[in-house]
Amino acid sequence: MASEPRPRLSISEYLAFERQSETKHDYLDGEIFAMTGASREHNRITLNIAVSFETQLEERDCEVFANEMRVRTPTNLLTYPDVIVVCGPESYDDSEVDTLLNPSVVVEVLSKSTETYDRNTKLFHYRTIPSLSDVILVAQNKVHVEHFHRQAREEWILREMNDLTQRLDLPAIDCKLELKRVYRRVFA
Repeated sequence: MASEPRPRLSISEYLAFERQSETKHDYLDGEIFAMTGASREHNRITLNIAVSFETQLEERDCEVFANEMRVRTPTNLLTYPDVIVVCGPESYDDSEVDTLLNPSVVVEVLSKSTETYDRNTKLFHYRTIPSLSDVILVAQNKVHVEHFHRQAREEWILREMNDLTQRLDLPAIDCKLELKRVYRRVFA
C-alpha cells in the first residue's frame, strides 16, 4: 500500500510549528527538515568564528549571531546558518524578530551529514540575498576554508585557503579571520 504524500506547509505554518518546537528545522518548498546535532569540532569552530567577529565588531553597528538566528532567503529557504553577521539596520520577517532577511556574512561549518546540502542547496539560496557580501564554508575535519565573495553584476569569486598561517579579509564588514584562530583548539 502506497503511503500518503506529506502535506506541504506554508511558511506561516512552518513558523508557527518551528516557534513551538524544541528542535530546529529548515524549510524549503513546503517541506521541513530536522537539523542534527553538532560535533565538538563543529561547535568549537563556530564559537571561534563568532568570538572573532564579535571582538572586531563590538564598537560598530553590527550584530553577530551563532546557531540560533533563522535566515529567510528571497527564494524562501528558511535556515539556521552557523554564524551570521549583519551590519546596519536589521530587517526581520515579522514582529517576532527571529527570522533575519538581510545578513551581510553567512558562515557554514561543514559536517559529513550536511556538507552536500550546505554546498549545493544552501549556497544557491544564500546567493540570492541582496545584502549578502560573503559566504564562508569551513571544513571541520581539516584546515580548509572556502570564501565566496560577491562582485559586481551578481558574480561571485571563490578563494580557498588550506594553511593555518592564512588570513581571510572581509572588506565589506572590515574584519579579518585568521585561520589559526578559526581552528583554535580543534586539532590536537
